[in-house]
Amino acid sequence: MSSSHARAPTWRHSIPALALAGLLPAARAQDPVLLMPAQISACTTETDDAKRLACYDQLHRRVPTPAPLPADAALPPAVRGLAEARRSDAQAEADPARESGEATRRAVLGSTLDERWELEPRYRLANFLPRPYKPVYLLPITWSPKVNDKPSSPSPGHQVDEAQGLNHAEAKFQISFKSRLWGMADNGPLSVWGAYTQSSRWQVYNAAISRPFRETNYEPELIGALRTDIELLGWRARLASLSLNHQSNGRALPLSRSWNRVVAELNLERGETVVTLRPWWRLKEGLDSDDNPGIEDYVGRGELRVVHKLGRNVLSLQARHSLRGGERSRGSLLLEWAFPIGGGLHGYAQVFSGYGESLIDYNFRQTRVGLGVSVVEWR
Repeated sequence: MSSSHARAPTWRHSIPALALAGLLPAARAQDPVLLMPAQISACTTETDDAKRLACYDQLHRRVPTPAPLPADAALPPAVRGLAEARRSDAQAEADPARESGEATRRAVLGSTLDERWELEPRYRLANFLPRPYKPVYLLPITWSPKVNDKPSSPSPGHQVDEAQGLNHAEAKFQISFKSRLWGMADNGPLSVWGAYTQSSRWQVYNAAISRPFRETNYEPELIGALRTDIELLGWRARLASLSLNHQSNGRALPLSRSWNRVVAELNLERGETVVTLRPWWRLKEGLDSDDNPGIEDYVGRGELRVVHKLGRNVLSLQARHSLRGGERSRGSLLLEWAFPIGGGLHGYAQVFSGYGESLIDYNFRQTRVGLGVSVVEWR
């Protein structure tokens, strides 16, 4: 039809079009909407259900309800885990009967090992992201009545002849993280992790020798972890692992210390308590390269760790032993207590007694106490 025969639109026909274009003030939500037959017809002829509904919503100035998230199976693993955790939290908030009790908290937050090792899909994060591993803390003050002023090792060239002039008081801190390097698809039980822990002892109060770092231990690990679900005498075995562990202090002779181990681990869980069994086997070195012969007779051949969460307090006891009798019966005890201060910060107290508080002290018996703060505790 030519333009000469086209019917010119009147101002009455232009009002709805101007309103839809946003050139006139929007009607209030309670005001009726005047619709023209041509507008309704345009929606009616739309064959796609979703588009037809959107057309009607637009005409009536309705804000459509946001579309739900896709099925969890269609989400990436990291997003799927967060979605499940948020859904559990929302269910707990909506149901007051679920807000108390250990079983309820476990249903919402998962178990201690679930959180640490992402055993359930809802906790799964992307590979290579750093996660907490061992406690991360700063102890501005630690003190021991007995210091290893002349550290030595039976290995040739590993003896210090002159006293170092060490203070009994020093600072100590530790950083530790892990990262999943590989995991089976479809939430399979096997995963591979890399981990790193570093702890330092700092003679910060010893101005006479220029406040040096007395000892820093570096501990990288490669861990193969297997998710399990086995009941043992009322305990639940949730995780087993096998790792290749290296520990050294990165120093030159006569203070060089290092060793390599294969470490097996089994974690048992019941309520708020986790028991960890860790036997290890030292990888032998030649006599000319062994910085610390017989270290396993001092530091031990295995470890038992018990961690208990009491509210926001975290208590842990670590016991190591040489698993030998007589003069070779040696080991250590480490007691740690993390108590809430505010936010994510905890106070942190540590008591150590025995051999191997650090690598340089592997064959030196001492008791050391420390007090400070932590941002990551045993979980």
